[in-house]
Amino acid sequence: MRNWVMTVVCVMVALLVVGGLLPESVLAQGQPGEAATAPAPRTPWGDPDVGGMWDFRTLTPLQRPAQMADKGFLTDEEAAAFVQQTLQARDKDRRYDNPQIDVEFAYNQFWWDYGTTITDDKRTSLIVDPPDGKIPSLTAEAQERVRIRNQRPVTERVVLGSLAHGPEDVGLSERCLLGFSSGPPIVPSEYNNILQVLQTPEHVVIFTEMIHEARVVPLDGRAHLPGDVSQWLGDSRGHWEGDTLVVDTTNFTDKASFNGGLVGRGASGETFHLVERLTRVNAETLLYEFTVEDPTWWARPWTAAIPMKTTQGPIFEYACHEGNYGMANLLTGTRAQEP
Repeated sequence: MRNWVMTVVCVMVALLVVGGLLPESVLAQGQPGEAATAPAPRTPWGDPDVGGMWDFRTLTPLQRPAQMADKGFLTDEEAAAFVQQTLQARDKDRRYDNPQIDVEFAYNQFWWDYGTTITDDKRTSLIVDPPDGKIPSLTAEAQERVRIRNQRPVTERVVLGSLAHGPEDVGLSERCLLGFSSGPPIVPSEYNNILQVLQTPEHVVIFTEMIHEARVVPLDGRAHLPGDVSQWLGDSRGHWEGDTLVVDTTNFTDKASFNGGLVGRGASGETFHLVERLTRVNAETLLYEFTVEDPTWWARPWTAAIPMKTTQGPIFEYACHEGNYGMANLLTGTRAQEP
């Protein structure tokens, strides 16, 4: 588990940052105000400046909720009600009648950092394509893979109800291999929703707070790695399209997968392709968009747009499972529960 003192410091810093997200260039213009209306900064060598610390927490769900099926945007009144209801539903300071659930929610509200607002344009989902705000349907092959439980190797971030015969049965985030929100692609999660981008004329580094993943993205036009070389974070190559940094990622390992959430199998391996776009909208806002496709998994590609707001650092170490004591205790606890 994370070092307790470092956890306290990390969360306290996270709670100091300003909640909320600003509008993105795709759907809205910047808010009135000097910082929001100021032109997007550029680097000394002339490229758009996408560097800095970025906060991407939001209450806006990835997929459009069923009760909003025909509504792409909320009114001011609907948005206020949605925020209030969501915050109440996620309040971890209440107790639960079910003892197991009560213990599993042992983190009180202090530790959680979902954010307190939705996107400024009041979208009902972060997914902007397909227009219904939903992840496309799965292929027949993918549906069959999802149906079969307890498969090895585990490829999802979190596994619920695992038999946990060994570490291979536990989710990737529980094994501290890939973080909840670290991606790629990057999707907001329960906490540690901070991204740092470092920039030179030849490279961009995309560094996430959750389990401190770092992708070094060359901008010199080099080809991707050979197809038989796979990596946990894939192989990323970047280039500029106008003022937008486009990052193309292939060569994912089949040991990890992505379905839009933390639980359940998803697209992976050589058929999984990711394109990310980073656009500095103004002095305060970085628009992060991603498109994922895998013809063996989804019926069509899909795209999400996540506005990120500038914040202050530093990023503290996410010391996950220090000494692997946590993993040993997870397995020991599972053995104790078995008949």
